[in-house]
Amino acid sequence: MLTAEGLEPTIASEVVAARCRMCGGALARQVLDLGMSPLCESFLAAGQLNEMEPFYPLRLYLCQNCWLVQLQQYVAPQSIFESYAYFSSYSSSWVDHARRYCEMISRRLSLGDSSFVVEVASNDGYLLQHFLGSQLRVLGVEPARNVAAVSRELGVPTECAFFGRTEAARLASVHGLANLIVANNVLAHVPDLHDFIGGLSTLLAPGGTITIEFPHLLRLMESAQFDTIYHEHFSYFSLRPLTLAFQQHGLEIVDVEELTTHGGSLRLFVMHACAGSISSRVADLERREWAAGLYSVDAYTTFEGRVQAAKRGILAFLIRAREEGKVVAGYGAPGKGNTLLNYCGIRSDLLAYTVDRNPFKHGLFLPGTHIPIYPPDQIERTRPDYVFLLPWNLKAEIMDQLGYIRSWGGRIVVPIPEVQLL
Repeated sequence: MLTAEGLEPTIASEVVAARCRMCGGALARQVLDLGMSPLCESFLAAGQLNEMEPFYPLRLYLCQNCWLVQLQQYVAPQSIFESYAYFSSYSSSWVDHARRYCEMISRRLSLGDSSFVVEVASNDGYLLQHFLGSQLRVLGVEPARNVAAVSRELGVPTECAFFGRTEAARLASVHGLANLIVANNVLAHVPDLHDFIGGLSTLLAPGGTITIEFPHLLRLMESAQFDTIYHEHFSYFSLRPLTLAFQQHGLEIVDVEELTTHGGSLRLFVMHACAGSISSRVADLERREWAAGLYSVDAYTTFEGRVQAAKRGILAFLIRAREEGKVVAGYGAPGKGNTLLNYCGIRSDLLAYTVDRNPFKHGLFLPGTHIPIYPPDQIERTRPDYVFLLPWNLKAEIMDQLGYIRSWGGRIVVPIPEVQLL
């Protein structure tokens, strides 16, 4: 399969098959096997449907030394992220989340005219745009050239680069040290965690703050959110392994917030060691993770069974709808949806098509399943009986957008943690 750049995906020079990317410990325990799956953002044009499409094992492992849950690396990040189909701004609730964050962090850190804010993996400027018009200096760092170009069109200064120690040192020499570094939903995408975290430490000013958001492993396991697992997400985090990793780079977690985004996320506040007082919320959350069994093998032994049950429930609904002559259409073409569809073996006989607000995806086909992607008005034109939410984490936002399907008796389907009809 050709990528957007017209090149075959680059196989990582060394497949991480046996060692933990955080501590180097043995990866001897498999937690979940989701079969073979393509890269979740490798959408296909019509002319590519008869070409060979690469699939890779999608298996989740647990390191029993540092307790990091992770995938093996099969493809180099450059093959995934240099040209990317995900644009944050097409989710209005996510843009609003970013706006509220900017207001909060400005007050909390008393950001002023001399402050310098850097967002790593800044995507299309969805967050930094909220600082424009102030006297703050801002800089985005985004590896995807097509996405970085959109950010610049918004007026957000953006460097197109992969972030790590070397890039951090260059940025510091050119722009100075950052008072605030934002890293939203990027840490899971990083195969070399120590290079990335070391870069954060290098770029952070004395007394500065890093905020990091990521889906919380505890919520993923509690709700069998297996679709959050895909090749572009190398790691799945709880608090303890990150605490250990930050310590190795002279950083420490000083506060944590629990968020509802992405099915349940954490926002960490990180500073240079001994630069700030540590909130009791950090120890409280780690105690809850211990109580939930995240740092023992037992909690992971039943996870695969619950995921398999969720798969059976999804297929039972879709097969029943098909047998009743009902039409089911999808809403959204997110990466998580492609894990769900490929793991469950769902094709266009069960899900006729899907729609997405991102015009870059219109006319393309989902990887693996080859389900076609249309603009959102396809739903109103074809009036399906059910609309299957692939980005179920945006349920509230999408339900508002789809209120009109009530006029013909259409219903919304939420697949995770179990099938729910709304």
